[in-house]
Amino acid sequence: MNLEGLRRAFDPRCVAVVGDKKGNDYVWLRSLSTFKGALYSVQIDQAEIRGIEDMGIRNYQSLLDIPDPIDYVVVAVPRSVTPSIVTDCIRKRVGAATLFTSGFAETGTKEGVGLQNTLTRLATEANFNLIGPNCMGIFNPALGLRHDINQYYGEGGEVGFISQSGTHAIFFSLVGALNGVKISKSVSYGNAAVIDSTDYLEYFAGDEDTRIIGMYIEGVKNGQKFLRRLKQVAREKAVLVWKGGNSSEGSRAIASHTGSLASSPAAWDAALRQCGAIKTDNLAELVGCAKLLLHMRAPTGFRVGLVAQSGGQSVAIADSFSQAGLRIPTPGENSCREFASFFNVIGGSYGNPMDISWHSPSINESVRILDVLDHDGNIDSLVMELSLPFLSQIWRYYPRYVDDLVDALVAFKERCGKAFLVVISAGNLEMDACRIRDSLTARGVPAFFDFDSAALCLKRVTDHYLSGSSPS
Repeated sequence: MNLEGLRRAFDPRCVAVVGDKKGNDYVWLRSLSTFKGALYSVQIDQAEIRGIEDMGIRNYQSLLDIPDPIDYVVVAVPRSVTPSIVTDCIRKRVGAATLFTSGFAETGTKEGVGLQNTLTRLATEANFNLIGPNCMGIFNPALGLRHDINQYYGEGGEVGFISQSGTHAIFFSLVGALNGVKISKSVSYGNAAVIDSTDYLEYFAGDEDTRIIGMYIEGVKNGQKFLRRLKQVAREKAVLVWKGGNSSEGSRAIASHTGSLASSPAAWDAALRQCGAIKTDNLAELVGCAKLLLHMRAPTGFRVGLVAQSGGQSVAIADSFSQAGLRIPTPGENSCREFASFFNVIGGSYGNPMDISWHSPSINESVRILDVLDHDGNIDSLVMELSLPFLSQIWRYYPRYVDDLVDALVAFKERCGKAFLVVISAGNLEMDACRIRDSLTARGVPAFFDFDSAALCLKRVTDHYLSGSSPS
């Protein structure tokens, strides 16, 4: 890996796309229309050039004809042409190139494997940063450098993402943004013919815009080297790892997806623990844990105070958080005395979980319950359920109820000395749930849509903070 060249590619001033075509709706050039720097096209097919120039993009017959230094190149040409394009990138001293083209070692064919070996030899001999093949490449939202037309741009975040899958790279950017998890930079790297996950870890470890690192991995070239690097990086930044291929069927899919070799799930789990990384099993967990790391105070223990809005939900929330490995202690005597002074709703209770009975307490009373638990020495973290089927009966007559509730929860979170999150039980009110989630997320309150996901993510993040391996 040429680290300086990789830095140029992640923060480019000049980008070129080779081989974009009308048949795919010029998807690369349209995605990169938001790029803040200079954007060029390389296309020799005269039937394609008119459409490119109609978009206001200057086209050249060769990379070597572009007058500017080029930091990053996207290559979308037939696989037989890729060696000559990579050769031009090397001659042009490009920082790095993403090879979107597929059909290489992941096919298992002699021709595909041979072509990938040729590309690997060309890039390795020249110390050139070849990303892929069979991948989507780099996303830098602050610069408008996108690999999908649906991705946001104009403002970046604090999470770097390293993904062997292009789809997971796109989904993490989109789902993450909805949950207040915005990306500093990300990379989809596919077959990893030259640059592997270990190299990207090194880059993100030194990237000042990145505070948390997320990873989706199918396999690594050198396991020992990867784990050494992961252990070093996890001392400085929180690292979340989703390892794909934990079933025999998933392992078979990996072989045909990126040509990687899967390894034992148990071995991976043990290695991640030893390295101080946070294990996740899917996209939702990856986003959920990142959300808590970004927007929640560090938990100081495993004891959780739960507030539910009905008796049945109080049972469900207790089961979810207990089964995740968290403790649900009884509130202290002082807390119980204070609850008794103002909270005496028929059908409610002030144990743990707190069943506050949806129809009775005002917003002020609900937040007062949270305040009492915040000062309870038996509690380390707080979870508040919002049950929308019940609350909708209030906002029907009190239209400002949701806005006032969000304001109150945000104010509580800002003064609360403990980890705090919200679970929104939607019922059939999914659109309202998203609206409330978005309002809370925009103001730094982490919100989930089900008890199990919230409990699992809280447990994993708490484990991380209390293991002694979390960055200081």
